[in-house]
Amino acid sequence: MSQRLNSAVATLLLATGCAGASAAMAADGGEARFRDILKELVETNTTLSAGDCTLAAQRMAARLRAAGYPESDLRVFVPEGHPKEGGLLAVLHGTNPKARAILMLAHVDVVEARREDWTRDPFTLVEEGGYFYARGVADMKTEAAIWVDNLIRYREEGFRPPRTVKLALTCGEETSGALNGAGWLAEHARSDIDAALAITEGVDGDLDAEGRRVMLGILAAEKLSQNYRFEVTNPGGHSSRPIPDNAIYHLVRAVDRVSQHEFPVELIDANRNYLLGMSKIVGGAKGEAMARVAANPKDAAAVAVLDEDKNVHAMLRTTCVATMLSAGHATNALPQRATANINCRLMPGVAIEDIRRQLETIAADPAVKVTIPQVRGPTALPAPLTAQILKPVEQVAHELWPGVPVVPMLEPGASDAQFLNPAGIPTYGVSGLFFDSDGGNMHGLNERIPVRSVYEGRTFLYRLIKLYASQ
Repeated sequence: MSQRLNSAVATLLLATGCAGASAAMAADGGEARFRDILKELVETNTTLSAGDCTLAAQRMAARLRAAGYPESDLRVFVPEGHPKEGGLLAVLHGTNPKARAILMLAHVDVVEARREDWTRDPFTLVEEGGYFYARGVADMKTEAAIWVDNLIRYREEGFRPPRTVKLALTCGEETSGALNGAGWLAEHARSDIDAALAITEGVDGDLDAEGRRVMLGILAAEKLSQNYRFEVTNPGGHSSRPIPDNAIYHLVRAVDRVSQHEFPVELIDANRNYLLGMSKIVGGAKGEAMARVAANPKDAAAVAVLDEDKNVHAMLRTTCVATMLSAGHATNALPQRATANINCRLMPGVAIEDIRRQLETIAADPAVKVTIPQVRGPTALPAPLTAQILKPVEQVAHELWPGVPVVPMLEPGASDAQFLNPAGIPTYGVSGLFFDSDGGNMHGLNERIPVRSVYEGRTFLYRLIKLYASQ
């Protein structure tokens, strides 16, 4: 990074009251190269429809090769029949062959984005008003770029920790039904990714309306994303002769019943600890409600207060929502088929088949067939959030952001941890990246991340992996 850019970044941080983080960044160096890595990764389209994850993996491998990594420590893997859905494995060897590795895991595929809908080109990294804008800059190419940057920095420094540090960049996390690279590795290359623990996405840090850090989250558990199919078939007929037995009517009534159903609150360590931790931070009526629900999940009045926050609502229970509808075959004919996709986010330990049976009961119509089109992934209980995992996160967070609490969380979404935890690789989500209350509009229009957060997250993850590797 040039002196001018270093000065600009330092000024930005100091202006927001972050002298400690600013000093840490000033000592890091290599920011210009890191930005180039992020830019190249973001500007490599990796959508399922038109992108190429294999190309992104090859470009990141070239970066590591140029940094001195031998071919024996780099592998671009391409699953058979999926030429554009490949990924990258890379290794920085440790000194203790008996110590299990640390795995840095990231997916490089992104959600679809149409240029005509965006204010800026979604596949061009744009810096504007203190933010980076681009598809994937929040989810999760920034963290992927940091992982590549980490390996380059460690090699430059001659860092030789006891534990081996591994990198896995994968494809397919964002598209249900597509090949998932992390799942493929767990099944076909388990030894290559074996690790004492893996760090990936999951939860981030929260900023308030003034840009102040509220808390840094660490993923202690996550839900399983599972799709269910509602289908109604019918002989149909001519639209001039309507009858009550209409496939669309059966379907929409069943979907409406799903919209009105609320699954009960379920507390496990992850969301209970979140409620307890955040109750002290939030305060007021909401903080009180958090403490009450943590003590008694059947406290209906307190649950009602928390349900006004869509994020907390999703964290407390299994949820199901209609996401796609399809019906009919002609404008002048009664429909012969009507289908809906119901996307459910299952609490840890909840059986996929159990929810299917519950959806049958909720639909309350024998004409509606409820099936599981594809099992998204194996179910597994979350990895335990031990002191060995949590203390390094707290240590680095305190160094960079004194007074900002680290809060364990249950992530309502799902990450590739759902494939690694069942394979015996404890996987946790932590990024050191802080977002506005809308989460940077991940998956939406004009996805963004604060520039300040990107560079601070780089420092955070660089130090965190060093600590884990040195254990």
